[in-house]
Amino acid sequence: MKKWWVLLFVLLVGSSSVHADLAAWLDYFFQSPTAASRPANDQAITQAYQQQLRDIQVQGQGRVTRVLADDKKGIRHQRFIINLANGHSLLIVHNIDLAPRINNLRVGDTVSFFGEYVWNKKGGLVHWTHHDPRGRHIGGWLEHQGQRYQ
Repeated sequence: MKKWWVLLFVLLVGSSSVHADLAAWLDYFFQSPTAASRPANDQAITQAYQQQLRDIQVQGQGRVTRVLADDKKGIRHQRFIINLANGHSLLIVHNIDLAPRINNLRVGDTVSFFGEYVWNKKGGLVHWTHHDPRGRHIGGWLEHQGQRYQ
């Protein structure tokens, strides 16, 4: 019965961008907490890139192709580049002032993610891969070798 109410609510919401955000949030909220139980949505990310969208909640999984130096200016971020299964590249920007750093991250590792997509000409970036201490934004996460970082 709960699923019917959720479906009705989604259908009543007007814009497609709201649909995408709401659908991602509902999936995150009502599904089991493991990334393996939810499919990566490479097509939605590629579509967001093609349409130059931003502030879109996305979930996926990719293989690390490059580990970059941490950004230590202001709020500190761990940064690395992943390739999705469809070949699309993404920069992951993970706030390490709010969430634990993935210390053993290596090129070739698989990382699952849930965060906010922002378009850029190189493929886009995903940030908000952490909890929101103020509770105003959907919490994101990274998963690496069975451990969740949020």
